[in-house]
Amino acid sequence: MNRDHAAQLPPDRSHVATEQRHAESNALDTLTTQEIVLLLARDQRRAVESVEAAAAGIAAFADAAAHSLALGGRLIYAGAGSSGRLAVLDASECPPTFRCLPSQVIGIIAGGDSALRVSSEGREDEFEGINAEFERIDLNGNDSFLAIAAGGTTPYALGALRLAKERNATTGFLTCAPHAQPSHCDHRIVLASGAEILTGSTRLKAGTATKIALNAITTAMFVRLGKTYGNLMVDLAATNDKLVDRALRIYREFFPNDSREAAHAQLQLAGGLLKLALVMRARNESCEEAARTLARHHGSLRAAIG
Repeated sequence: MNRDHAAQLPPDRSHVATEQRHAESNALDTLTTQEIVLLLARDQRRAVESVEAAAAGIAAFADAAAHSLALGGRLIYAGAGSSGRLAVLDASECPPTFRCLPSQVIGIIAGGDSALRVSSEGREDEFEGINAEFERIDLNGNDSFLAIAAGGTTPYALGALRLAKERNATTGFLTCAPHAQPSHCDHRIVLASGAEILTGSTRLKAGTATKIALNAITTAMFVRLGKTYGNLMVDLAATNDKLVDRALRIYREFFPNDSREAAHAQLQLAGGLLKLALVMRARNESCEEAARTLARHHGSLRAAIG
């Protein structure tokens, strides 16, 4: 009886940094609401610092992911619980920001999309839980894969690393707790965000650090792929009023003497594609000629127009 009970005990995670008690919040329930808010806000500074400290590793993975996309591959994120939700969030924001295909950056959460709203935490214990998703998307050697696990011990994420490497993908592991580099991992990213104000609640500071890191990966990746000009979002498709207005304002950054009406006419000739409109105007080319110019320069506006 005792042996059976012991066999069912979960692994002891008391050594994991994100499971430690935070010295400043031992009396959390005795604080005023404002004191709680201020404590939580101040603690977030550690999240930013942890990303800054891991900048080299984040950049190396972003470069690897950019190389994958340049070869026609993809960037795939996966995680369980909060990590998975952040993975899906960052992936879903890439198409409207960088005019990439939804299939180029994919976020996977343990338990499927329903787990975005209703917790399915038990799925994180499935070491081969991601296998069906890898089969569905045909993960392969042209792809980069990033497993995300705040504490670094999640079987779903660790198993995903092994399965991804078996499919010859470039692999990365992002965690908020120091650990040895797992096998099957090409890129190790440790965001040492430390203990949480609410012990073990990695939706707090660890979640913030993870969100910053994922934003940094995809933003840096698409900058490398020519999706921006300086800090301008030039590769956007003007598909609603807000984006049309943004496209017109960016257009006039390049050609300030053109009226909004002239800019709008050029944008319409380009089918709402701002980068194409800018090349057409700068080089006095037709839509078809401008498209060929961009293709010759691998989509880089700076290379196309100087």
